[in-house]
Amino acid sequence: MDSCNGQVPNENEMNTFIKHDGTSAAQQGQSNSKIKKRETWSRKIDFLIACCGFSIGLGNVWKFPFLCYRNGGGAFLIPYFLCCIIGGIPTFFLEVSVGQFMSEGGMNAWKICPLFQGLGVASAVIVFLVNCDYNILLTWAFYYFFASLTTQLPWSHCDNDWNTPQCFAGYINRSQSLSSNMSDTTNSSSLDNLTFYASDEFNKGMARNNITSVLNLTTDVVDMTNNTAKLRTYVSDPVTEFWERKVLDISEGVHEPGMIKWDLCLCLLLAWIVVYFCIWKGIKGSGKVMYFTVTSPYILMIILLIRGLTLDGAMDGIKFYLIPDFSKLLNLQVWADAGNQVFYSYSLSLGTLVALGSYNKFNHNAYRDCFMFAIMNSFTSIMAGFVIFSVLGFMALKQNVSIDQVAESGPGLAFIAYPEAVAQMPVAPLWSAIFFLMIILLGLDSQFVGVEGFVTFVVDLYPRVFRKGYRREILIAIVCFVSFLIGLSMVCQGGMYVFQLFDYYSVSRTIFVIAFIEMITISYVYGINRFYDNLEMMYGRRVFPAVKVCWTFLTPMFILFLFVVGVISYSELSYDRKSVKYQYPQWAIGIGWIMALASIIWIPVIGGVRIYQAEGTFLERIKEASKPILRKHQIRTKEDFTQINYIPDDVTHESDL
Repeated sequence: MDSCNGQVPNENEMNTFIKHDGTSAAQQGQSNSKIKKRETWSRKIDFLIACCGFSIGLGNVWKFPFLCYRNGGGAFLIPYFLCCIIGGIPTFFLEVSVGQFMSEGGMNAWKICPLFQGLGVASAVIVFLVNCDYNILLTWAFYYFFASLTTQLPWSHCDNDWNTPQCFAGYINRSQSLSSNMSDTTNSSSLDNLTFYASDEFNKGMARNNITSVLNLTTDVVDMTNNTAKLRTYVSDPVTEFWERKVLDISEGVHEPGMIKWDLCLCLLLAWIVVYFCIWKGIKGSGKVMYFTVTSPYILMIILLIRGLTLDGAMDGIKFYLIPDFSKLLNLQVWADAGNQVFYSYSLSLGTLVALGSYNKFNHNAYRDCFMFAIMNSFTSIMAGFVIFSVLGFMALKQNVSIDQVAESGPGLAFIAYPEAVAQMPVAPLWSAIFFLMIILLGLDSQFVGVEGFVTFVVDLYPRVFRKGYRREILIAIVCFVSFLIGLSMVCQGGMYVFQLFDYYSVSRTIFVIAFIEMITISYVYGINRFYDNLEMMYGRRVFPAVKVCWTFLTPMFILFLFVVGVISYSELSYDRKSVKYQYPQWAIGIGWIMALASIIWIPVIGGVRIYQAEGTFLERIKEASKPILRKHQIRTKEDFTQINYIPDDVTHESDL
């Protein structure tokens, strides 16, 4: 890269800026005349809507409420909001600001410090892996949505061909003891002492007949003392059987991939087709789609909240969700859980926020949007807790158990716990369809914006290739098709094990490594004061000084804390089913670590390439590789031009020079 001898070329000099092959930049501009101009958001609010659509998703609904009740109820909000202030908001603001300042996404955004351009590649690898596995959640949600379009939910009874003899469509107080000997465990008097909680579809007589056969098949009598037999009975419920035997048809382990589930395959194909048509016309088209996909879930959430609050036991569930236990705040894991939740719910270090920021106009007020986004994100998480726990309170009351026995996190909440609760409501199919439609809409915009982030990485890396004709649309089709093929491994009988492998290792602790290096790069390599000047150029005023304190010290320390706690608490992946705990074999764990390292390995690799391409001693090479590659409008009036590399505005890509 040619620097400009300490000064910005004037217009005449720009017209004769010479390429290495002897052609001028002006000539290159003529050859690039057919390249489409890079898009920007049609409206200022489109950026905020896109950020909310991408980051506010399923984790807000099925993870935050569980973490809140497990980690001290309302007391958990203290570490949560502190982590938002010192970790989430500063990192979010840094990423969108880098994208907006450089007006490019992915690897090219980090031309602000070419030595660390590997950050863009690392983020792109992670978001690609996340896109492959996240769409499986949409696949399951589509499946449940279609299954809800019936007069009776298929997981509300045991009369389906996939149900086992152990299936029982009611509830048993399994903690009770029967004062009888082993031969009496299934006689009439013993059964009369056993409490049944039958669902609406089954009266108590039917429940009693059902449990008789179950006890005959599955009773394991233990602790026989004083003529008292305590029964440990495995009774399978129809919700779990629908999930494991019908939807997943799950195999014994990752070593048994089994056959492709063609019904899930069609749902996966549908999900990718929808994603493609949401983004194929660029951000102006996807921006319009997001007005629907971002706002509609809130309407559905309000409907579900109103319904939940009218149920018996709803207030007990909400109290369980919110009553504070301040003693939990003394546990470091609670603070780590808060930090992890903030990081994941803000979708940091995936490169997509950088890409979304790059579509802003140079003077867009992303500083304001950052705080509005944080408010919306937290509001959604807290509101989702009311929706979930009002229904779980009702479910616990129906089963006569404590709420912590029915509360689950992650996919278990969406595909087992909540469907089980909905099945007990009047007009159950309606509420089930509304719930899964909400899940689809929450996940859909997160998915297609994530794909947009990866596509932006590729297009900005090769603009002369993909900004012509319909090549971008073809690229999106290729990305969706390849992702669909990878997703097929997760819709076979062993697909759940592959999904868990992707989910556990593709993101895990690698995003903390990326975020930490981002902070160090901007604060200490590019220079925090220089970047503050750049922000003033964009926003027209000085950013609050506390942000500088966060970027230089508080946020890196916060990220380092999360990484260290994650390393200390690391355990090899296992998959917990209701009947068995599956431990992954070592070869599968090895594949997981390959996925994890496949992203961050690019940071030292590309850094090494940049150093190799530079000239001089080793230190001189590092210094040269650290010089930002800037255009005229990005240069400060007081800039030391010996410390930058300059690109004329009529050059599409620095490789043209």
